[in-house]
Amino acid sequence: ERAESLTAGNGGMELNLAVSYGGRWDIARAARRIAERVQAGDLDAADVDETLLGGEMSMADVPAPDLCIRTGGDHRISNFLLWQFAYTELYFTETFWPEFDTAALNAAVEDFSYRKRRFGGRDDDS
Repeated sequence: ERAESLTAGNGGMELNLAVSYGGRWDIARAARRIAERVQAGDLDAADVDETLLGGEMSMADVPAPDLCIRTGGDHRISNFLLWQFAYTELYFTETFWPEFDTAALNAAVEDFSYRKRRFGGRDDDS
């Protein structure tokens, strides 16, 4: 309630909380919803593609993240945004969240700025 009160007038940002969220659950739920539409005759199975499946995800209206900063030394994504992380750049740091300060954020952003984003493609010189 306090966070809502403090940000009530904001218009330029969104905060998404993934409470009890699981990437596998999200993908299975989206597939089930599409299967129900196919079974009902409202959709042809041949029309199922990435765009349709992605549109059924619970966060379909939110752009995929460009960067995920994983704090605390873990080198995994822990069933988080599995579909959406397809082309997300990952940054891992030993710093735990409570100590993750402006300098740590700047280091992550600087690292990200040197990356060549290919979105699944390959370097031309490979």
